Amino acid sequence: MSTDTRPPKIKRGASVELTLEKFADRGKSLARVDGYVVFVPRGVPGDRVRVGIRKRKRSYAEGVIEEVLTPSPLRTDPRCTYFGTCGGCKWQHVQYDAQLEAKRQSVAEAFAHAGGFEASTSGAVGINVLPTIGMETADGAAPFFYRNKMEFSFSARRWLTDWEIATGEQFDTSFALGLHAPGRFDAVLDLDACYLQSEWSSRLVNATRAFAKEHGWKPWAIRDHEGFLRHLVVRTPGNTDERMVVLTTNGHDAERMEAFAGMLRADFPETTTFVNAVNTGKAQVAFGEVYHTIFGPGVVHDTIGGYRFEIAPNAFFQTNTRQAERLYAVAADFADLTPDDLVYDLYSGAGTISIYLAEKVKHVVGVELIEAAVENAKANAKANEVKNVTFAQGDMRDLFAPAFIEAHGRPDVLIVDPPRAGLHPKVVEQLGKLRPERFVYVSCNPQSQARDLALLKDIYRVEQVQPVDLFPHTHHVEAVAKLQLR
Repeated sequence: MSTDTRPPKIKRGASVELTLEKFADRGKSLARVDGYVVFVPRGVPGDRVRVGIRKRKRSYAEGVIEEVLTPSPLRTDPRCTYFGTCGGCKWQHVQYDAQLEAKRQSVAEAFAHAGGFEASTSGAVGINVLPTIGMETADGAAPFFYRNKMEFSFSARRWLTDWEIATGEQFDTSFALGLHAPGRFDAVLDLDACYLQSEWSSRLVNATRAFAKEHGWKPWAIRDHEGFLRHLVVRTPGNTDERMVVLTTNGHDAERMEAFAGMLRADFPETTTFVNAVNTGKAQVAFGEVYHTIFGPGVVHDTIGGYRFEIAPNAFFQTNTRQAERLYAVAADFADLTPDDLVYDLYSGAGTISIYLAEKVKHVVGVELIEAAVENAKANAKANEVKNVTFAQGDMRDLFAPAFIEAHGRPDVLIVDPPRAGLHPKVVEQLGKLRPERFVYVSCNPQSQARDLALLKDIYRVEQVQPVDLFPHTHHVEAVAKLQLR
């Protein structure tokens, strides 16, 4: 006798009508049928939809929208014709205010479920998760063209959209320059427009494609590990007029690079530096083993909080300059800084947060694993004439020995901004022993953030969490948590 208690109507291959209730993990929406959860990508809470069930598990199912029967009032028309096929923007069909509220809810749920905290989006009980700080636009419309860096991929396998297929035209599928189709490492959409960075960037993509095809340059075939062109990286800083173009290729060809440089000088004179990144490995990454500066200084600059930062081709810099400044302002406010404070900034990268905070405190010690980032941070501090910062290179798991604390002093304030995976358990243990009075945790992954802070519940009280939207039209969100020593 079967013990399967799942609703019999929810079967793989079935078509069912559902009313979507709320946003769920990774930007999907969900509905419940007698308590059984169905996840629906590209749905919007409030939609009445017909859904085709594609996956069925014991505790949940996943489906795709076959028809929107009654659209949610939170729906809007996506601006981009590639929406739904391209993996870049998954929420263009959601009104921006609703995106911000969904991100606040996702942070609250991460703290409740991954961290076991009593989280609240209203502040009535538990942790106070504040309304998401969104991007402001002059006309109040949803923000576009907000990224200062984009990585476009070349591919010998072009992925066609449904509407391209429906035209009946014959397309050249042996060359593409654009963004990957969701879940496809080997297939790229050939984009002629993208609303993430700038119209200038889109023109550059189209010109690069035309130039490469005219000259017979082959795109990278990832399954065969052959071809010349791998990535086109474009940096357009938010607060300066400098522009960087990086062409990642399989090997360096000086003659070809000079030819491409000639096109840039003639058709894109705003380009201030052009760099050839050489990647001869199998992995499809935009970073190079060697960088050749073809013209210009090889770097660009951006500013945050009045400080000027040098950005190398392979350097990390927050991709939304305007919102990064708001993120740092929240971190500074949550730290309750005083002129006598000693601050530890862990995972300090190129030193942006350390330098931003320096004028408000006595001294900042930045700690970073990657040696190149530490050197970049030191150069940024020197260029900005910031003298009350010290940058140390090392693994966080090993660094907090008594000798390090004795050398640099016991911090009054701790700020951490780790990678998506969060803090190593040993680092959490060390921070619990260090016990600075004030602790600010900046994260691009509220799930790992909540998990880490759950380990410190007996030591720190989470006073409030501020979500900040650095990535409109996606489910990604930054969260800043303010903690106080119990």
